[in-house]
Amino acid sequence: MAGIRSGLVIMIALLLSDSVVVAQQTGPPCTGDIKTLCAGIRPGEGRIKACIKSHLKDVSEACQDRLLTVAVTGKTCKADVANLCAGIRPGTGGIRACIKSHIAELSEPCRDAMSRAAAGRKLLGGDL
Repeated sequence: MAGIRSGLVIMIALLLSDSVVVAQQTGPPCTGDIKTLCAGIRPGEGRIKACIKSHLKDVSEACQDRLLTVAVTGKTCKADVANLCAGIRPGTGGIRACIKSHIAELSEPCRDAMSRAAAGRKLLGGDL
């Protein structure tokens, strides 16, 4: 029994380490967008966040998915979801599609929350 348990522990550790390697290789979903859309922008004083905020329509699908999750689930965007997507049933993907189609109409605080999620302080460090 002890041999099976230790073998299982080793297998789980190997699986987890592979997941960590894959996660480290791919990085956060908006890293590539920041490098592409904000090339030449020096981090600090909110510059990266402002750059991403001005390019919310231009981010990749992976980054956009991350930002839509922030918009749909975050408290900051709750009023935007209620105003722009009233009558859409949760759980069908309709709210995400609605927010995506109304991205230009989102409130400043909601767009701010989305750009903070894209820029992520852990991504580049310091004040973005």
